[in-house]
Amino acid sequence: MKGVILAGGLGTRLHPLTLITNKHLLPIYNKPMILYPLETLRQSGLKEIMIVCGKEHGGDFMNFLGSGKEYGVKFSFALQDGPGGIAEALGLAENFADKGKIAVILGDNLFEESFSEEVEKFKSQDGAKVFVKEVNDPGRFGVAEVKGDRIVSIEEKPHKPKSNYAVTGFYLYNFDVFNKIKRLKPSERGELEITDVHTMYIQEGNLSYAFIDSFWSDAGTFESLLTASNRAAERMKNSNP
Repeated sequence: MKGVILAGGLGTRLHPLTLITNKHLLPIYNKPMILYPLETLRQSGLKEIMIVCGKEHGGDFMNFLGSGKEYGVKFSFALQDGPGGIAEALGLAENFADKGKIAVILGDNLFEESFSEEVEKFKSQDGAKVFVKEVNDPGRFGVAEVKGDRIVSIEEKPHKPKSNYAVTGFYLYNFDVFNKIKRLKPSERGELEITDVHTMYIQEGNLSYAFIDSFWSDAGTFESLLTASNRAAERMKNSNP
């Protein structure tokens, strides 16, 4: 099973910080943001990892990350021509997946737990799996409507969320995800939405989920970037008393 880090986009919500660099190369406390999702994948047992980024900063990622040897992994890189959405970016990893299952993480998501058990279990499962977290501001995310052991709908950044359950940026997919991406049509934003992919899995009865109890944050706004940095600083202080 292989891993994919999606690190594209223009990061417009973080202007002027992102006018001359990619959002995922900004610092979270004492290291660039991209190293946090990388560590999550590595701790989850994934050693072959593709970085999907915008063509404007592809060289920056390659110069910083190198081959992956320093991190005990092997990197591949794919360049997204424009801000076409998360699903479009994921579609670039089809050949890399080599007909196998994949774990996908958004490059601005920070987790404090390993998904090693979930990844191992998913190797013998089908469909897709998402991970949800109860939050105070669900309207910033894809919001899951949960009934019992099923997700019955996911709405992207709704004005009136049906729950407080945000779909976090860690996903597990079978290879059919790429066929689903090919069937997508651009949203009103002109992008291919990952929520539409999840809706296809829901319609098939093939989307499972699990709750995240530990800390999780994105880092796509000034507030969440600060929250993530403060949390990283606190963790380092506690680990080095």
